[in-house]
Amino acid sequence: MTDWTDSDTFAAALNRAETKQKGNCFEDFAEGETIEHSPGLELSRHGSELWAGQTLNYDPAYWRPSVAEERGFGEVPVHPDYLLACVMGASVEDLSEKGGYFLGRDDLRYHRPGVEPGTELRVESVVESKAESSSRPAYGIVTWETTGYDAATGERLLSYTRTNMIPRREPLATDGAGEGGTATESESADAEASSASADADLPEELLAPEGGHFEDFREALDRAEGRDAAVAYRHERGRTVDDTTVAQLPLSTLNTAKQHHNGDVMADSPSGEIVAYGDVTRSIALGHARSDERTAREVACGDERFHDFVTVGDTIYGFTRALDARETDRDGAGEVTFEHVAFNQRDEPVYSGTRTALIRKRN
Repeated sequence: MTDWTDSDTFAAALNRAETKQKGNCFEDFAEGETIEHSPGLELSRHGSELWAGQTLNYDPAYWRPSVAEERGFGEVPVHPDYLLACVMGASVEDLSEKGGYFLGRDDLRYHRPGVEPGTELRVESVVESKAESSSRPAYGIVTWETTGYDAATGERLLSYTRTNMIPRREPLATDGAGEGGTATESESADAEASSASADADLPEELLAPEGGHFEDFREALDRAEGRDAAVAYRHERGRTVDDTTVAQLPLSTLNTAKQHHNGDVMADSPSGEIVAYGDVTRSIALGHARSDERTAREVACGDERFHDFVTVGDTIYGFTRALDARETDRDGAGEVTFEHVAFNQRDEPVYSGTRTALIRKRN
């Protein structure tokens, strides 16, 4: 009788056993293809509070019924960062579980303000484009549009596009001189943007708003206009990444990517260890910013990029630029557009993106 637990026998069995694969390679995606993701979560207040609490997002509208009612919500809604993480998490097994770099996300839109706990998600993605990568012949580049729906009503709740490098089943043949394909527009644009950023001089003045109301941002932008100045400031809080933020939060939103929980596999990766889910890093940075704002509602995000690994022990800080402040037809709030940068304890940027939110007025 075979002793399957004998070390030599088991090693031989492992060498001969087929591995059941998870996730898809670059070759498996077809432009225009629609992918229905399963399963989808039922959004919960507990999950929302766990996410918001761990990422320092303490807006009372997402915790206290009286404040939610004042903001025009029927009940305490789930936090928008938790909603995004749940939509993203449901897509990971089909889209990016094989690994590869998360290159960025754009056109994030919140279609229903105030999504209630108990809402069941249905998530689908459409393959928007595929491209070869000349710099990394073992990978290709795929862009998807992902949408989260209310499964009961079919209403769109949230949508975005994201781009990842995805491992190829068969690496491109190349002699090292770039014949594997030309650089994609996004790769070229990123290189040009990095070069331009390195050469650019900072404005003479960095101005901070006096407070967190809409009028404060508008006044600071008015002060900067016509001068060599920008409305730019940093946030005092920092959050050190721990096992909860690295592994528990992504797994609680169905994000099964091995980068966040499989230390054995990641030991041979460029980071050398498991890394934080990009949306945890993002949420911490936005939490720092929101603590210095009077946010009423989230509207949209764009041009989101993840610049470096974040691992257990790294501390995430936030830096913000106010780009624009506009009046709206909404009573008691105006619209402000920001650029947010998350950086670590070595002052290295790890995330950046733009965000538009309704910010409450003082009166």
